[in-house]
Amino acid sequence: MTFGNVAPKQLSDGNSQGTVLGQAGTTPSGTTDKIGFFGATPVVQPASPAGNVHTPTAGSTTAVFVNTTFDGSIGSTAYTIGDLVVALKHLGLIAS
Repeated sequence: MTFGNVAPKQLSDGNSQGTVLGQAGTTPSGTTDKIGFFGATPVVQPASPAGNVHTPTAGSTTAVFVNTTFDGSIGSTAYTIGDLVVALKHLGLIAS
């Protein structure tokens, strides 16, 4: 598959040093590189986790319970901390 005259980079290119997504460093090659997974719109690395202003749906605003869910102030789908851990493990982003 090619896009214009450019073939996409493959993660399985056999590079013994690994593959870097979102090159380390400063702009233009670092913080402005966009990455998206599974059809999601690619975005730059978030600067900070600010912006989640929604109150959890279970428990209280000062304590987190097993069934407390969060939507990250984006969209309407809410997740528990356990949901997030499972997703990260399935993606291989944290060890299982």
